[in-house]
Amino acid sequence: MILFHVSEEPEIEEFEPRRATANDDPLVWAIDEEHLRNYLVPRDCPRVTYSAGPRTTEDDRERFLGSSAAVLAIETGWLDRVRSCRLYCYHLPSDTFELADECAGYFVSRVPVKPLRVQVIDDPLSVVLMRGVEVRVQPNLEALRDAVMASTLAFSIIRWRNATPLVTTRS
Repeated sequence: MILFHVSEEPEIEEFEPRRATANDDPLVWAIDEEHLRNYLVPRDCPRVTYSAGPRTTEDDRERFLGSSAAVLAIETGWLDRVRSCRLYCYHLPSDTFELADECAGYFVSRVPVKPLRVQVIDDPLSVVLMRGVEVRVQPNLEALRDAVMASTLAFSIIRWRNATPLVTTRS
């Protein structure tokens, strides 16, 4: 099995384990093939991603997915950055990795990992679409995030700290 790490940094020769916070164990993070679709945007881009999971009801499939197998939703304010970014998709050997989160497709390694190869992605949106994923662009993701979290879908909410807060007006 091949795992993946998507970065905006070219020429990474070896991935060293790093701490996410001061209290975390140092790890190299990777993603499986199925969930790669969730990472084909700039790292800091806030996004809501979802698909049907084993517990997804038919009502939620119809309401959120329609005929789509998966959805990647981004904010309108990020569209130009997504269109213009260059990504590097590093292909990693899986032998030192262990599954960290099955729903999200996360794998971790506690030792350094050398990539097998790197794929340059100049048009991330096209790659996402070619993977059969529907891309939704919305001015704000908050209502979608809340609805997806309350659903029976399999989902990931990524880089939410960078999302545009919903502005409400009081009368």
